[in-house]
Amino acid sequence: MLQLPRPPLSTTPLASLEESYELCRQITEKFSKTFYLGTLLMPKEKRQAIWAIYVWCRRTDELVDGPQAGLTTPETLDLWEQHLDSIFAGEPIEDVDVALVDALQRYPMDIQPFRDMIAGQRMDLYRSRYETFEELNLYCYRVAGTVGLMTSPVLGVEQRVGTAPWEQGYYVPQEEAIALGIANQLTNILRDVGEDAQRGRIYLPLEDLELFNYTEEDLFKGVIDERWQSLMQFQIQRARKYFISAEKGIQSLCPDSRWPVWAALMLYQGILDVIEANNYDVFTTRAYVPTPKKMIYLPVAWLRAQAL
Repeated sequence: MLQLPRPPLSTTPLASLEESYELCRQITEKFSKTFYLGTLLMPKEKRQAIWAIYVWCRRTDELVDGPQAGLTTPETLDLWEQHLDSIFAGEPIEDVDVALVDALQRYPMDIQPFRDMIAGQRMDLYRSRYETFEELNLYCYRVAGTVGLMTSPVLGVEQRVGTAPWEQGYYVPQEEAIALGIANQLTNILRDVGEDAQRGRIYLPLEDLELFNYTEEDLFKGVIDERWQSLMQFQIQRARKYFISAEKGIQSLCPDSRWPVWAALMLYQGILDVIEANNYDVFTTRAYVPTPKKMIYLPVAWLRAQAL
């Protein structure tokens, strides 16, 4: 799916704006059904913009995790960053860029989170282990916390009206947005332990493995015992703390964004529940939230959006 930027002199006509957004919708629906479900709760313009951002993020991730990842070099990422500069300059290069250029015009965004995400992919080029959580946290910010910052202008914030002048204005929940991205990434890491191990990668902090006397060899063998269960309980508790931090910012969002964000948060948080229900077996069983359970989350998320 991902291609390097075409030569700037290319005269190949790009997709229309409608076609580009539809392409982004199809990609989002295909590759992230849970996330896609949450976007359907948004007004049309907002969900389209979120689809465009998602597709850029996915294409960026595929540079190091996709089928052609073995061909990716630092120079590849340099070219991708140049591609990003073109998009922010209002000059789309590929069909899906047309939608993102339009989204940027509707919802002005800072380019830095996009650059930070590319920096996160650079980390994956030369790192397959993280000694401490502090190191992992930086990685999680770059590859996922940035998504919160990218999407914040689209979600919007509600003006705070108070009785005194100093009580009025806007509160932009940036830290909470970053926390949600990190929570989601930590959840991804726990869900994908087995898949990552097959690629020789361990994202769980090595200091945590040592804390529970669990070795890399144990992980590559898929050993599930009391040590592993305790280690996973520790990791899940950490991820849930980030979800709790993220929840505190939802009330500051525009009313039409609260329900989809609550839904997305709860749906993703549900993956942790499934991991627990699977007895922490992330080596042979992929944790996912069944569709009937997803449908149960939606009205609960709606109620939280009204009450909290």
